[in-house]
Amino acid sequence: MRQSPIPGILPRHEEHFRPYATEVPRNNSNTNVIILSTLAAVAGVGGAYYYLNERNSTLASSTPKQSPNEIPTPHPREEQKNVRALSSDPRAVFTGGEQGWVDLKLQKVETLNHNTKRFRFLLPEEDDISGLKVASAMLVKYQGPGQDKPVIRPYTPVSDEDAKGYIDLMIKRYANGPMSEHLHSMKPDQRLLFKGPVPKYAWEANKHEHIGLIAGGTGITPMYQLCRAIFNNPADKTKVTVVFGNIAQEDILLKHELEELENTYPQRFRAFYVLSHPAEGWTGGVGKHIDAQLLKTVLPDPNTKNIKLFVCGPPAMYQAISGPKKSIKEQGELSGILKDLGYDKEQVYKF
Repeated sequence: MRQSPIPGILPRHEEHFRPYATEVPRNNSNTNVIILSTLAAVAGVGGAYYYLNERNSTLASSTPKQSPNEIPTPHPREEQKNVRALSSDPRAVFTGGEQGWVDLKLQKVETLNHNTKRFRFLLPEEDDISGLKVASAMLVKYQGPGQDKPVIRPYTPVSDEDAKGYIDLMIKRYANGPMSEHLHSMKPDQRLLFKGPVPKYAWEANKHEHIGLIAGGTGITPMYQLCRAIFNNPADKTKVTVVFGNIAQEDILLKHELEELENTYPQRFRAFYVLSHPAEGWTGGVGKHIDAQLLKTVLPDPNTKNIKLFVCGPPAMYQAISGPKKSIKEQGELSGILKDLGYDKEQVYKF
């Protein structure tokens, strides 16, 4: 499914378990933004009123010749753009339900490491947003030459849900993986079919006091989506602990972004990294598995009220940590390390 298991970690605990520190203060310029936004809104309403009244006068005139002060009647396509320009809300491209597949163009590709790339796909209009909610994913479809059926895979974008004009995917290449191999062979200006959103765990501010995110490989992408939602919202005070297993240090995806969160919100965010094949000088956790001792030490206690644990990674990791999902829509029973540590089924969500 994703990266090979990060299975039994013998962590070097001494570096990781520092207490939450003082949070970096944030500069608040909301007052200026509100004033400027209000003035812009007033100007926009006045412009719209002027435009509509002038156009109605034009249509009511029986003389086909336009006067020097008359605003020309726009082409229907231009009229549609004007209506969208007057709207304060960007258009959501993906609406779910019976909506079909949407064809998007690849704008650029960034190589992140030896087997992972970031792909930026353009939305139809530069002011469009994806329409994804937290937490949700996208479906991607491709049918190559000689393939009897199309290949469909779910991916969680790593771009913000309110990013305008594009979505970013972070994809690891797997040997004999038809979708990942196709994506890694794509060049800018080629196109791919998307559909969504696929709802996962509906998040709202302060839904839980403390959450634990246990990830392996590219399983970090839905975890990062949760982190963005929490820390982009000043009203959300949720504490977050990440346990992230990989093979080597270069495989730690989004490490810069996670470190920024830890530096900016030291009272509320901690990340613990585990490698099965670390280089010399690595000071984090080491071992083949994320083991019970590490999870017991860093995760919120199962007897604590209003906590939630999330798991996402390769099949062997699910098997060891929480037990596999029963199906796309059914979580299945809780087993593995988390059950042994005293967590119950309602405290764990498997992506």
